[in-house]
Amino acid sequence: MTGVEEVAPRERPYADGPLLLGVRHHGPGSARAVRAALEAARPQAVLIEGPPEADALIPLAADEDMRPPVALLAHAVDEPGRSAFWPLAEFSPEWAAIRWALEHQVPARFIDLPATHTLVWRKEEETTTGPEGRTGADEPEEAVRVDPLAALAEAAGYDDPERWWEDVVEHRGTGGDVFAPFAALGEAMGALREAYGTGGHDRDLVREAYMRLQIRAAQKEFGEGVAVVCGAWHVPALGEKHTVAADRALLKGLPKVRADMTWVPWTHRRLSRVSGYGAGIDSPGWYGHLFGAPDRPVERWMTKVARLLREEDRIVSSAHVIEAVRLAETLAAMRGRPLPGLTETTDAVRAVMCEGSDVPLDLVRDRLVVGDVLGEVPAEAPAVPLQRDLARIQRKLRLKPEPLERELELDLRKENDAGRSLLLHRLRLLRVEWGEPAASRGGTGTFRETWRLRWEPELSVRVAEAGVWGTTVLSAATAKAEADAVAARSLADVTGLAERCLLAELPDALPVVMRVLADRAALDADVGHLAQALPALVRSLRYGDVRATDTHALAEVAAGLAERVFVGLPPACAALDAEAAEEMRRHVDAVHGAVGLLGEAASDTHGDLRARWHSVLHVLSGRDTVPGVIRGRAVRLLLEDGELAQDDAARLMSLVLSPGTEPAHAAAWIEGFVGGGAGGGMLLVHDERLLGLVDAWLTGVPQEAFTDVLPLLRRTFSAYEPGVRRTLGELVRRGPGARTGAGTAGSGIPGFAPELDTGRADAVLPVLRLLLGLDEDEDKDAVEAEVEVDTSEEAGRTTGVNDLAGVGR
Repeated sequence: MTGVEEVAPRERPYADGPLLLGVRHHGPGSARAVRAALEAARPQAVLIEGPPEADALIPLAADEDMRPPVALLAHAVDEPGRSAFWPLAEFSPEWAAIRWALEHQVPARFIDLPATHTLVWRKEEETTTGPEGRTGADEPEEAVRVDPLAALAEAAGYDDPERWWEDVVEHRGTGGDVFAPFAALGEAMGALREAYGTGGHDRDLVREAYMRLQIRAAQKEFGEGVAVVCGAWHVPALGEKHTVAADRALLKGLPKVRADMTWVPWTHRRLSRVSGYGAGIDSPGWYGHLFGAPDRPVERWMTKVARLLREEDRIVSSAHVIEAVRLAETLAAMRGRPLPGLTETTDAVRAVMCEGSDVPLDLVRDRLVVGDVLGEVPAEAPAVPLQRDLARIQRKLRLKPEPLERELELDLRKENDAGRSLLLHRLRLLRVEWGEPAASRGGTGTFRETWRLRWEPELSVRVAEAGVWGTTVLSAATAKAEADAVAARSLADVTGLAERCLLAELPDALPVVMRVLADRAALDADVGHLAQALPALVRSLRYGDVRATDTHALAEVAAGLAERVFVGLPPACAALDAEAAEEMRRHVDAVHGAVGLLGEAASDTHGDLRARWHSVLHVLSGRDTVPGVIRGRAVRLLLEDGELAQDDAARLMSLVLSPGTEPAHAAAWIEGFVGGGAGGGMLLVHDERLLGLVDAWLTGVPQEAFTDVLPLLRRTFSAYEPGVRRTLGELVRRGPGARTGAGTAGSGIPGFAPELDTGRADAVLPVLRLLLGLDEDEDKDAVEAEVEVDTSEEAGRTTGVNDLAGVGR
């Protein structure tokens, strides 16, 4: 059934040389078998497949603060980004061997090829490997890497290597000869290597030559009582007789690089094959459960599943657990398996606890079958100074790395939250993406930040890589920001960097960034680049206010940038095609918002920037050489700021929509004027004259031109919210109202009137008073101030509650 024949047990563990314990990496059955074999053999030394530079780190495995899963991390000293991991879980045979050796005070050593060589190999693989991990050239079929477990499973009649391994190893009892399973597995691997050679693992020959040399050295030092724990694939090669000279010849001339080694935390998720780890397994959480369960693993597993589903508000009772266990055992018996495996338990959970649905089952797979357990390493583990400073700050701010994604709401007025914000922003500058900014649910003020946090083991490499910039988070972020400023390719990159420097509170880096920014701004004559850079600078001023940072120099640069945009924008908007015009329209919107925020900050030295910007908008709105989408948007912005009366806006629209204007140009003007979401739609809802002009123009477009302008109009009006589109449709269906000579709306459409209906507006006051928590008599004046109406003819618009109460039901 297993496909591996039973072999005679070894009479003595070391009768044929070193005790070779071939294992599957991260196999709980192998881990239990290794521990049992070591207990029986009592070797004088334990040799383990792994980088020998980590020998000095082995004693840390006995530290009470060391909790697997962990990994040995090797990185090149001169290029920290070049790194390699050797992950170990609690159920890894290598970890079991290390723990046994430390408990029995037996020397333990790693004997694989040193990381100084393997890191060079990894660099070569990165330069010749495509995006999916294969070499760029097609390989012959015989060069394809062989999966030994898959080959043995196929020989045994199994279509799933995981299921075969469970039946042969994981469900095997611990009684009998403890050495027999290793002998059988070694014999099977020997047959595979006779059939497949290296199986596409050509560099294994070099690794195995080095391991043989290390085994000889250990036998010379400790005698014959040496146990070797290694991947089962290597057992036949390590048992072969090779001369020392032949092995040394394979190692001669290997390239090398200086490397450092340390322990880092790891996660179950990163042990899985989904993460791309070559020796990964499909179900680390399940294997961890099998290794840790003292008895009745299926019953204990079903209890875990029930607890998880209950936490997710699903109805799961004790009866569900009992029935799921019975079904899993029945399925195992029907399929001829010794015990229920992951397949049977999953089928039982789906049928009994999930009612046949894969949605809750996916949650079980993610949280339990794979899992998000995060290991821990002791503080005494070697680390770059930057890593130690980061750990110190994390403890101070009570911000513990966690493998599960979570949201963190920060109030920057609180000292601890402000410190967390600075840390996360500084790490982002260092390319350590522990946190990602997210939209805040509690408000949009500058005193509030929302982060989405998730710690991945690879971030340890990023920290080591960032260590070249400094020994502390602050100094490293400062040096990195200065280097990024000098290397920035565009003006927008520099302005974005200035914003991030303020968010990260890097006062020493800001002068360098500002100097580069001033130089780039002076040399860049592209109005689009200037307009793209201005909003980030203005946002930086706001963040500076929140963090009490001196932003006078930043305000000066921003104001100067705005002045240059004002001068260069009108000529830059002439003779643009449709795509360039749309891009320039977005720049106009961005500059308009930036000037509104910049106004007061730069008014002392640069006068009234808003007034000059309005003059630029007036110029854009009246030039025939400016594309319609920009002219329409300029009129819209002037109308919203009260710099253009509604009568004047209606006059400009009527001119554009006159029969003498090409339909395509008129449609582009409409897109600029009323496009951009609900704001433009509300203009038409509130002003019957503008809606009547658009309606009259649209019904008068010639049939041959209508199909040309339809996509543009559809794009414009489809951006409105459903409620706005519904209201506009109702208004058009009812038809335009009668107009007086002055052009004021008549009573043709309910809700439109020549004047504001103050009685209807006053009806809102009681509700508003309740919302604001004001007393009716004592605070009447305060409430009325909230709904003050600007009735000036120039503005022609209402503000506050009357803006909603006077337009219709």
